[in-house]
Amino acid sequence: MFSRLSRPGALVICALPIIVLFLLVGVAPLPYAVAQPGLTANVLGTDQGREVITISGVPVRKTEGELRLTTIEATGPSADVDFGDVVDGWFRTDRAVLPREAVYPSGQSDREIEKHNARDMVESQDSATRAALGFLRRDPKTVEVRLHLADVGGPSAGLLFALGIVDKLDGDGAGGDLTGGRTIAGTGTITGEGKVGAVGGVALKTQAAARDGATVFLVPEAECADARAELPKGLRLVPVTTLKGAVSALRALEHRGRVPSC
Repeated sequence: MFSRLSRPGALVICALPIIVLFLLVGVAPLPYAVAQPGLTANVLGTDQGREVITISGVPVRKTEGELRLTTIEATGPSADVDFGDVVDGWFRTDRAVLPREAVYPSGQSDREIEKHNARDMVESQDSATRAALGFLRRDPKTVEVRLHLADVGGPSAGLLFALGIVDKLDGDGAGGDLTGGRTIAGTGTITGEGKVGAVGGVALKTQAAARDGATVFLVPEAECADARAELPKGLRLVPVTTLKGAVSALRALEHRGRVPSC
């Protein structure tokens, strides 16, 4: 025979399964990745003592200003992300919580993804070189371009690599620097024909850009809304769809012409 429970006692017993569920959710790994602003790198400068862009076979300009590619840092595919991490990421502007499959291909190990990102970087560098030389109408048989950047993978540096090559070979086309002496940052994939593609994570990349001194951010036009979401004060967004458009925008910025905006 069971004694009658008091109302508070009954509530406690009913609440126990819910409490246990929350405790389990709090420690169980969830299928998410947490991303934050990553490093930026000046493609007109050096990395680990080596020029990021080395060009031989033709005269090369001495450049002023910076062209900074931007990155994000995300928890790896095998990292455990728990409920506390997710909640923390939701309430912070310098974090983003993303489905893991939106960041990493499913079914691949950390090592496999690292190799995949390295291949993407090499392909991006090749496309950037073709796009830049094609834009400048330079013969690729007489111009040798070597790109070096450690610890960065994926295809999203393509646009900045291409702009760096253009700046080193031709500047703004009128004797000045393509940057106008500014610190320009940005992101975007690029094809060998010079088309700029979306990359993701732009709201975090704008924060990395502002942190490292950029005043202008080149963003794939399709991602303008995402870039505006957490735009740091003092950072100007310039949307681009092609390498030609990016060069034209930077020239207009330097000569006080009409510059597109998001």
